[in-house]
Parts: sequence; structure tokens; C-alpha cells
Amino acid sequence: MSLSWLKPTNPLAQKLTNKKAPPTLEGLFTFTMKKILTMFISRIVFAFSMLINYSCHSQKPNTEALVNNPKFNQKISSMLNFDVPIMGVHELSTKQSNYVILDARDKLEFDIAHIKGAKLIGYEHFDKSVLNKIPKDSKIVVYCSIGYRSEKIALKLKKLGYSNVFNLYGSIFEWVNQGNAVYDKNEILSHRIHTYNKEWSKWVDNCKCEKVW
Repeated sequence: MSLSWLKPTNPLAQKLTNKKAPPTLEGLFTFTMKKILTMFISRIVFAFSMLINYSCHSQKPNTEALVNNPKFNQKISSMLNFDVPIMGVHELSTKQSNYVILDARDKLEFDIAHIKGAKLIGYEHFDKSVLNKIPKDSKIVVYCSIGYRSEKIALKLKKLGYSNVFNLYGSIFEWVNQGNAVYDKNEILSHRIHTYNKEWSKWVDNCKCEKVW
């Protein structure tokens, strides 16, 4: 004889029959601990990443010996993030032939005066084609007026895979301040220097050349 009549036919009774048993105290404890542990680990990872980021940006290298004018050094240092390694003017001037030198200024600035052998890569008008014949492992130094624009371009080069890139600290201002020669668009010795504007021209303070902007 079929016992199907014993099965609940009432929908509510059927729902109560299929209802899962409530979680045990042990299960609730395990779930809660897993959630707390996950949250704790995520916060540790976040705090650790913030600490690394802070350390990278807060520990500035000692730059006092790289620039003749202490006030100019303070100005440069306050504007840079030090995202890429820096190089002093003296070091580049003694090993110039060992590096590919890129100018991160505008064409007008470059045409008036640039470091001999430099290639114009630009800043606002970044010319990526300049990199076509430069191997990724080349030693590269980027400069601008003081190092602000060149730091941005140097960081961009690192993101493009160039692993040996330096920002010239003090850049072309400090280059001429230390008595180094600059050349015009025809690669002829120049007696002028583009100082970006009148305000910035004060940082070219040891140069027997005409300042233009």
C-alpha cells in the first residue's frame, strides 16, 4: 500500500520539511574568524604598500655636492620626486661619450642652446621616434632646464623598458653654471641660453652668456 498520503501536501509544511538546519555555534565561529582574518591580512598588505611608497618618495638623496648654489639646490630638490636615479653635471661632463643624452625641452629652447650631441625628445611634444635606434639597455641621461621635465620623461622611458636611465640634476642651467659649453641648432658653440622665463633666469648665475626666454 502506498504511503504517499503521509507526505505533507501543504506548501508551508513542505517548506518547513526542506528547510536547512540552522548553523552550529562552531560553524558561526569559523566563518567569523575567517572574515576577520581576511580583513586583517588585507589591511596589513595595504599598510605595507603605503609604507614602501612613502619610503621611496621621502628618502631624498644628498644633492648638496651636485649644485654650486645651495638655494638652487633647495629649489630643484623641492620640485623633484626622485622617481629615477639622478646624475650630477660633473659626472656627465667627464663621461659624456658613454651616454645617450636626451633633451626634454621645447624645440626653441633646444635650437638656442643644448648639450653637445643631445637628441631632442621633447616634453609636451614627446617624440617617441627618437628611441627607434636606441637599445633598451643603453645608458641614457635626460635633461631639461633644471630637472623637472626631464624626470617625467626619464620615468616614461623606464616604463617603456629602458632600464639604465638617469635624470641630470640641475640640468642645462647647472651645466652652464659649471662652465660647460652649449651648442646651437647648427652644432656651433652658442653664447646664449634659453632660461624658460624671466623668473627662472635667476638660477643661471655663473654664465657669461646671454639669457633669452
